[in-house]
Amino acid sequence: MNQKVGIVGLGLIGASLAKALSHRTDCTVYGLDIDRSTVEMALAEGTIAAELTDLGQLDVLIVALFPQATVEYIQENAEKLRKGCLVMDICGVKKQVADKVAPLCKSCGVEYIGAHPMAGRERWGYQNSTEDLFDNASIILTPIFTDSWALQLAAQLCEQIGFGRVVYTDPDSHDKMIGYTSQLAHILSSAYIKNPLCMNYKGYTGGSFQDLTRVAKLNPIMWSELFLLNQQHLLDDLDILIGSLQEYRQALAAGDRSRLEKLLEEGSRIKQQLNEQK
Repeated sequence: MNQKVGIVGLGLIGASLAKALSHRTDCTVYGLDIDRSTVEMALAEGTIAAELTDLGQLDVLIVALFPQATVEYIQENAEKLRKGCLVMDICGVKKQVADKVAPLCKSCGVEYIGAHPMAGRERWGYQNSTEDLFDNASIILTPIFTDSWALQLAAQLCEQIGFGRVVYTDPDSHDKMIGYTSQLAHILSSAYIKNPLCMNYKGYTGGSFQDLTRVAKLNPIMWSELFLLNQQHLLDDLDILIGSLQEYRQALAAGDRSRLEKLLEEGSRIKQQLNEQK
C-alpha cells in the first residue's frame, strides 16, 4: 500500500530517510526544510516527490529536527494531522520529547513512536545524505500509547529502508543506554583531542588515535542540546569514567605495575566478553 510520508528537516538523517523511502519503498515522500535551497535540491534529485504543504494528507510524519524544535513543531501542528496518522521523531534523546508530545498526539487521535536511528557521519547537512546510510544499522523504537498496527507499520518501513535490527525499549531506558554508548563517547573524544600533542600525531599512530578521535568532529549546537536533555544519565556516566581514570592514574603515579596489569586485564576481559556476544 502506498503511504504518504512527510519528513520535516532534510539534514543528514532526514534526507537519508527520504532517499531510502523514495527509492526503496512505494511511499510518496514529501519534504520540508527551513533552507529553501535544500528543498529545491531535494526536488531536483528526486529525494522528495513534492514539498510538504498539507499535513492532513499524510499517513506518516517523520520529524527530523533537534529535540526542542521537534517538540515545538509537533505541538504547533498535531491538530492539523488526520486521525490515525503515525508521527515519529528521530531525536537522540527520547524521554523529554516523549513526555511532551506523546500525550498530545494521543489527545489528537494521532499515533506516536519515538525513534532513534543508530547511524550517522562526521559531516552533516543534506549534501552528505545517502540512501544507504542505514543499511544493516540498528534503530531504536520507544512506543508509548501506540496501537499495534502503527508499530507494525513503523517496523515494516524500517526494514524496507535497510535497517538490520529494530530494538524496542522505553524512553528512559533508551536515554540511559545512549548516554553511555554514544554521548559519553563524544565527550571523551572531544576532551581527548584537546591535548596539544594531537597536532603532531602523523607518523605516530596506527588506528587507535583515529578510532578515539573520530567523533570529535561534531555539530556542537545539536550535541550540547542532547547532553543537557540527558543531563543526569550523562553525569552518572562521567562520574564512573572519571573514577576509572583516577584508578589508572593512581596506579601509574605509584609505579604499581601489578595494579596497572590488573586494571588492564579487567578492561581486556570485558572487551573479550563483548566480542563473544556478537
